Amino acid sequence: QVQLQESGPGLVKPSQTLSLTCTVSGGSITTNYYYWSWIRQPPGKGLEWMGAIAYSGSTYYSPSLKSRTSISRDTSKNQFTLQLSSVTPEDTAVYFCARARVIRTTQPDYWGQGTQVIVSS
Repeated sequence: QVQLQESGPGLVKPSQTLSLTCTVSGGSITTNYYYWSWIRQPPGKGLEWMGAIAYSGSTYYSPSLKSRTSISRDTSKNQFTLQLSSVTPEDTAVYFCARARVIRTTQPDYWGQGTQVIVSS
């Protein structure tokens, strides 16, 4: 059973960089052919796929967020990390990490529990 757990600050100031880490257990992030994804849900809105890092280490980003997003991994810790720069209050959301079999999906097969991030001064 794969388990994912997000961690990071719950409050970020505008213009700063949001950084979240997802720790994976029960499976390796290098196992073919999974995509380790970040998905968010702003209050009152639907799910938004942000980006993913593949089992190979290749990265994929939403075009609307690409200029501000970076996803990396630490295979020794079985973790992957999201960095979102220049945040604004519109980036307030519940952020989920997930494992998917395809990229650009908001229907992964495993989810983390999600972590609330508020962008406010």
